[in-house]
Amino acid sequence: MTEKEELVKKFKLMGINEKVISAFIKIKREDFVLDEYKGEAYADVPLPIPAGQTISQPTTVVIMLDALELEEDDNVLEIGAGSGYNAALIGELCKKGRVVSIEFFKELADFAKRNIEKSKLKNVKILRGDGTKGYAKDAPYTKVICTAAIPEIPDEWVDQLEENGVIIAPVGPQYGQKMIKLKKTKKGNEITDLGDFIFVPSRGEHGYNI
Repeated sequence: MTEKEELVKKFKLMGINEKVISAFIKIKREDFVLDEYKGEAYADVPLPIPAGQTISQPTTVVIMLDALELEEDDNVLEIGAGSGYNAALIGELCKKGRVVSIEFFKELADFAKRNIEKSKLKNVKILRGDGTKGYAKDAPYTKVICTAAIPEIPDEWVDQLEENGVIIAPVGPQYGQKMIKLKKTKKGNEITDLGDFIFVPSRGEHGYNI
């Protein structure tokens, strides 16, 4: 059994949504890592990518996507494009929708754009900018996902989210966060704690002062 097959077996045992697993099978993680790490693409660990950042371990990626409850016509905002891998998975899951992914580091934004081009996905847009402020131009969104730690969920993300929309983000101090699921309802925001994680820190107006 290959490492990828072992991960798929693990995800099924975890109860991960079959659509998320299918996207994981289809989108090649090896196309989103640096050449020297292609042989480790399906190790269940984070791997280095340009600008001192990382591509999250596969299990973390699918947990977040599972919690996001993606539908094929969702319009999704991603904060932190990284290598473009997560955006590609979302693009595959939301074939009738669109994905806007914002990356703070130019080097990474360029890397992600090249990788998305390889994936042939036409519904994924990679932009360079400050994702902590959201992206009002393409709002509203049905889902928002942040792939870097954030001190707290910015008001802009909630404002740019449709009613009954969902935000998934690692929230808290720089060296340890809670994965938060926020659902925007008429009565207010419903918050669910999905457990402890550690992500690279977000940069930008609502990120960390580092």
